[in-house]
Amino acid sequence: MRIDLMAGATTAAVATGHEPEPTILVFDSGLGGLSVFEQVRRARPDAAYIYAADDAAFPYGGLDEAALVARVTAVMERLIGLHAPDLVVIACNTASTLVLPVLRQLFATPFVGVVPPIKPAAEATRSGMVTLLATPGTVARAYTHDLIATYAGACEVTLVGSPRLAIFAEAELAGAPVDDAVLAQEVAACFVTGEGGRRTDVVCLACTHYPLLLPRLEALAPWPVTWIDPAPAIARRVTQLLGPAPREADLMSTPVLATFTGGAGLSPPLRHSLARRGIREVTVEAMPLRRAD
Repeated sequence: MRIDLMAGATTAAVATGHEPEPTILVFDSGLGGLSVFEQVRRARPDAAYIYAADDAAFPYGGLDEAALVARVTAVMERLIGLHAPDLVVIACNTASTLVLPVLRQLFATPFVGVVPPIKPAAEATRSGMVTLLATPGTVARAYTHDLIATYAGACEVTLVGSPRLAIFAEAELAGAPVDDAVLAQEVAACFVTGEGGRRTDVVCLACTHYPLLLPRLEALAPWPVTWIDPAPAIARRVTQLLGPAPREADLMSTPVLATFTGGAGLSPPLRHSLARRGIREVTVEAMPLRRAD
């Protein structure tokens, strides 16, 4: 059975009016959730936001499934206790596909997760050749293969598990971008030429870090493709659950707080990148990752 990652506490929890000035927590293992935060904030610019990065455990691909569930559960318990959000967006494919069911059992707060955008990719392709670009963990997960079987059975789907692209996105925000040649090599497998000259024409970005690199990916692609970012769909789901922003709202005036569980990478260039996205208050809620021996 496929779990509805885009749902709230229940799939029927759709707002009929609006929730005035809600507090929304956007959570990721690192900085990738900023791509989701920007879309959600456009949809509800009146809301108060906490952007939470579990950078002490980044990247999540280094944890086994049991350790990841335990880690996200513990961090979320701390964050919900501190900030009492009206809604939490899990802006991380790895956490969404694995931990969301547990979080919904433990907390009354509505959660919205990230779905690999297979369905819109299958609807958009003309060549029938689609690539899913994700972390190795998301590529291997049964949930991802279930989505492909359900929505893209008529397509030729190439799965590309990148071990480094999320790290490259973090470096980009910190003012240390990788060379074009390195970035191009990391995504080269996304572009496939098939029989009769058919070529990949849609690439799904199934990690929230990847849209942070989208302008460079577009420039480096060997031919034009449609890049599908799930963030706009997440923003639409948030407005379904909380309602649209009131017309009289003082847009984009509410504070945005970023909190990190480690903070080791909070360099001046990164703080500048956060400030350009409206995040000027940054704190560290220290939660070191204790790895099993």
